[in-house]
Amino acid sequence: MLVFGTRPEAIKMAPLVKEFEKYPEAFETIVCVTGQHRQMLDQVLQLFDIKPQYDLNIMKQGQDLYDVTSRVLVGLRDVLKEAQPDVVLVHGDTTTSMAAALATFYQQIPVGHVEAGLRTHNIYSPWPEEMNRQITGRIAKYNFAPTPLSRQNLLEEKVKDNSIIVTGNTVIDALYWVVNKINNDESLNEELTQKLCQAGYDTNRLADGKKLVLITGHRRENFGDGFINMCTAIRDLTNKYPSVDFVYPMHLNPNVRKPIHKVFGEDLSNLGNMFFIEPLEYLEFVFLMEKSTIVLTDSGGIQEEAPGLGKPVLVMRDTTERPEALDAGTVKLVGTNYDKIVSEVSALLEDESYYERMSKAVNPYGDGLACSRIVEKLK
Repeated sequence: MLVFGTRPEAIKMAPLVKEFEKYPEAFETIVCVTGQHRQMLDQVLQLFDIKPQYDLNIMKQGQDLYDVTSRVLVGLRDVLKEAQPDVVLVHGDTTTSMAAALATFYQQIPVGHVEAGLRTHNIYSPWPEEMNRQITGRIAKYNFAPTPLSRQNLLEEKVKDNSIIVTGNTVIDALYWVVNKINNDESLNEELTQKLCQAGYDTNRLADGKKLVLITGHRRENFGDGFINMCTAIRDLTNKYPSVDFVYPMHLNPNVRKPIHKVFGEDLSNLGNMFFIEPLEYLEFVFLMEKSTIVLTDSGGIQEEAPGLGKPVLVMRDTTERPEALDAGTVKLVGTNYDKIVSEVSALLEDESYYERMSKAVNPYGDGLACSRIVEKLK
């Protein structure tokens, strides 16, 4: 049984569901979604053509971590009793994953942790994710670590060596699946161009080699002053580089939208080279990411995906649980520091050899075969 509830988890678990489904004689594949995200989760299920057998549908307006944890915990009690799986796979560091691992442990069913071993060693950064993944790691019987470094983190926490398998990251499997789908389908290309136009950005603007900075920001830890700094830096960069387009698909969370309005004003529609657009589905986002020059983000998964497409990533956080990317040179931390954001984006836009070094660095997160390694282990 695979349990997930948010869009990022769904993207990383979808290719794994597909891989298990290739072997119906060896596995009965059951999918349970919690609905911690709703609309954004459903888009991914549709894209990969996955029909969950169970849907806890927990999402409520204004939900907090207590709501999510308790609803997942109680919701899974009956699902696990009915389905009686031999193993439950959860992903990463969401509250869904942590609560699902705990619910599974309460019924003494083995847990497999996909993307195990990521650590910042600071339980409040990222919060609550760092503690979520540590708790899940304590419960897991199978630890599918994406990199040798995540394996090392687990060994230092006295996790048994024979329970850890280094697989690469399933997000690269998903990315290559989607890029392949986009590249081999002209009508899909046209459809995505149209969808982006409707969301608020015309990719035909990039036809003559115009550069694009793609921005995403939604982390809880950045709400408040951090977000104001980020927005101010972005505003000043748009003025400094009028010939570069800046595109920011806005998260639905009001905590994200408020500071954007504070810095850019109430009307976000006519800001020249700054485009605030509606949240994108995964397919559209990959399409836009492939066309971008630089990615400026506070998201975790994008630090793995964008380098897979040769895009330098500047991370608007003070810590990252993906230091391999820092070591490989595919990613740089700029925090929510105004000066750092402005100077790093400027350097990548102006200095070709600096850009080249980051964009040509080898992505440490894998080769797109992580799912087959996980399935092989559980056969």
